[in-house]
Amino acid sequence: MKRVLFAIILLIFGANIGFADDLDMGSGGDLWDNFNTQVNPLAKDQKAVSDEQFDSIIDKLKSKRQKKPKQMKGESIQQSNETEEITEAVKELPVICISVPLKVNEDGILPVGHYQVVGEMVEGQPRIKLYQAHFLMADFPATETNDDFDEPEINFVNLVDYSDTQLKIIFGSVDFNAFALVDIAE
Repeated sequence: MKRVLFAIILLIFGANIGFADDLDMGSGGDLWDNFNTQVNPLAKDQKAVSDEQFDSIIDKLKSKRQKKPKQMKGESIQQSNETEEITEAVKELPVICISVPLKVNEDGILPVGHYQVVGEMVEGQPRIKLYQAHFLMADFPATETNDDFDEPEINFVNLVDYSDTQLKIIFGSVDFNAFALVDIAE
């Protein structure tokens, strides 16, 4: 069996060597003499392509790929689009600018500044928490409400005058709307 397999392999490689001997290399030539000739006999009209032509074809193909499909008449609202918009809005924390120092607990003071606001339900009670970077700066008890305070966005926070000694922080999110009354520090 090994001899038969060896004979078949020898015939195959021997045939290739025989074809190489049939090449007409002219006088004193070698295989490199045929380097720049046509390899594919079916491609008789084959021409070299310049860099400019190649780049222009690539640009055309890219522009075709970037074209948007034609829109149908009328508006289309898909459930997946709405869900994506809401989840993106939830990821962004609203920011509030505190323009006067506020009392925190009984002896603490929240200084003037910008704070990211998170609303949380803790044991069924809403809380409005103010952060700078990842540090919790204030945690106010809040009152949940169905009022959206006529705000145009889902996630919002605002500081509203309430009285001479208090301000009202209004907060809204996908989960709940709430407000907290906070004392102005003197």
